[in-house]
Amino acid sequence: MALEITDVNFETEVIKSDKPVLVDFWASWCGPCKMMTPVIETAAQKHADTVKIGKLNVDDNPDTARNFGITAIPTLILFADGKEKKRHVGLLQEDSLDSFLKENLA
Repeated sequence: MALEITDVNFETEVIKSDKPVLVDFWASWCGPCKMMTPVIETAAQKHADTVKIGKLNVDDNPDTARNFGITAIPTLILFADGKEKKRHVGLLQEDSLDSFLKENLA
């Protein structure tokens, strides 16, 4: 299951993580975000050994969303060594997310 990322735990769970972290910036009212949820949950299980995957609700956690300039959702940001490595805006299907992770975790 994807980890719940918040303004409070972002530093600990993402910036200080010992492995790469994929954060899904989303909101409950966003249709494409809802479609992305099962894809994120599957990826969290499938890639648990190589990457930590979490979801950050932009309405409940506006500080982190603002700090990373989130203007459209869903936005996926892959962090490595505490820094943004790659960003994707928009819905991804499972195979596309797998490819995104494979390409950027190599």
